[in-house]
Amino acid sequence: MQRIIYFLMAIAISFTTTVGYAKTVKFAILADVHVTPGNLNDEKIKDVVAEINSSDADVVILNGDLTNEGSDEQLANLKRSLDCITKPFYVVPGNHENNWSQSACKTFVDLWGADRFIFEVGDLVVAGVNCGPYMKMGDGHVKQEDLIWLDQNLKKRMTDGKRFVSFCHYPLSADLDNYKDYVAVLEKYATIAHVNGHYHSWKRYAVDGKIECVMTRALSMPKDGFGYAIMEVTDDSIKVYNKVLNSPAKQKFAFAINYYLRPDYVQQPLPSNVKVELVYRDNASIFTRVGVDEDNVYFGNSLGYVKAVNKNAGNVVWEHKTGASLFSRPSVYGACVIVPTADKRLLWIDKASGKVLREHASDAPYVADGVVSADVLYQGGGKTFEAWKGDGSKCLWQYSDLKNYCQAAPVVDGNDVIFGAWDTYLRCVNKKNGKLRWQWNNGKSANMLGPGNCVPVVVKDKVIIVAPDRYMTAVDRKNGKTIWRNNSHKFRESLGVSQDGKVAYAKTMDGEIVAVSTEGTEYNELWMVDTGLGYEHAPCIVLENNGIIYVGSRRGIMVAIDSKSHTKLWEYKMGNSEFNGWEVDANGDVYTSLIEGVVWRVSVGN
Repeated sequence: MQRIIYFLMAIAISFTTTVGYAKTVKFAILADVHVTPGNLNDEKIKDVVAEINSSDADVVILNGDLTNEGSDEQLANLKRSLDCITKPFYVVPGNHENNWSQSACKTFVDLWGADRFIFEVGDLVVAGVNCGPYMKMGDGHVKQEDLIWLDQNLKKRMTDGKRFVSFCHYPLSADLDNYKDYVAVLEKYATIAHVNGHYHSWKRYAVDGKIECVMTRALSMPKDGFGYAIMEVTDDSIKVYNKVLNSPAKQKFAFAINYYLRPDYVQQPLPSNVKVELVYRDNASIFTRVGVDEDNVYFGNSLGYVKAVNKNAGNVVWEHKTGASLFSRPSVYGACVIVPTADKRLLWIDKASGKVLREHASDAPYVADGVVSADVLYQGGGKTFEAWKGDGSKCLWQYSDLKNYCQAAPVVDGNDVIFGAWDTYLRCVNKKNGKLRWQWNNGKSANMLGPGNCVPVVVKDKVIIVAPDRYMTAVDRKNGKTIWRNNSHKFRESLGVSQDGKVAYAKTMDGEIVAVSTEGTEYNELWMVDTGLGYEHAPCIVLENNGIIYVGSRRGIMVAIDSKSHTKLWEYKMGNSEFNGWEVDANGDVYTSLIEGVVWRVSVGN
């Protein structure tokens, strides 16, 4: 009965949970567990749970990266082990739960009640938040609604004498793109510590010279073997211990200040013919690209709202609430927008009124961008790839042999539909009937190294992709055989094509734009420009529009490059977070969204 009570306390995350006051509060902290069914970590987590149950720990915190891919199978398997914990325990996801989730991050919430927590123990208020990245590679990011939630809860709970301890998977550094916004909340209250994982190592550091932070170990450490961290909070000190399985705890450190603060960005002036305007600022995060027509921009946010915003006035024309965070760009088609949702539906919504005209249910979340071509919607799903009549009246065909979900937009060209999925494969199917023409993979079995989030460059005789295996690859369009592969740069998932189709542009992990010819049978690098962005992993597509190449970064900086002179024209900081992608309207203006919840327009005159 006691175990059941504790478990119910743990999943009721949005309510107050109080453990009896103790002068010293002891946390058992597990981060970077990385359990998959049958691996050694799967065995050792059971031993850790047994040891913690027999210890004097007051509370157990699981601080992200519980699994490797966040799949339903992996999460359910781990939960069976965690259900054996007999102490109050609290869970937040890490990047491995958020980035490759088959359920669009929903299963984690279904299993543990939320992706954030707050409770009180002794004189401590303790909270943990999700920090992404959400369904694509990127920096960490605390959702706008979570910043508001945390501030409101701390305002209520932080009465006289209360002290606050913060948990999330990422450190308070540039790894978390809006860490300054998060720190601004923490600094309003008596924050005594922030605890994170992510790097599988120990570290002491401080932010703004005020907030003391500690990075804790992973379940498996090369030198220490298997174990976890213990943190003791007394009236006047915090001590952190390394607890190796079946060995005495050894003090690792007490907090000391190691000053770190990212310098402020200095905005650079734009050329006189370039105008950058903020179209809209949301009260939630935006994970989708935008759809755009002559009047509005359309997007979805992390609270599940589809919104139409007038692109000139900046007012919300209408909004429609769905049941989960949205990740797919609304496709504009005639008098409607087509919205793939993470609550497993395709919606056809009237552009003028926001009324749902038609909807179809699926058996898996939609997180991919759809493409409308010749009155047909081509849409990747969680288990199938589908073709629908543009008005939603009929599903024309389904390709059903996917082993994992689609994420990036497909390319429809001639009689081919070409798309990647997170099951390691790039596929080409017949546009008319969905029958497979060929499939290709890079020879690796790891889903995370495949072309799951790359919009291919498709030309007459070949398909060019980049992927997390850090290769650029050209595939024969007729038969799916490899023409060439190249890893002379650290390619990842960011790719685009010139307007004449003769050049593929790839943004590398070193912040370079590499231009490669789409012609010939050999890798032919034409030129390279260093954007000055430094380390990059944002999968934002590269766009060429009217001779200007647009590059979006993981830290909110737009870079423009001249396609003829191959020189950097300008850069502009639109925020602190990752770009979702680019869209061009009929006037030639470029629109983009950032995950911190903003939509921007770039206009270039003569």
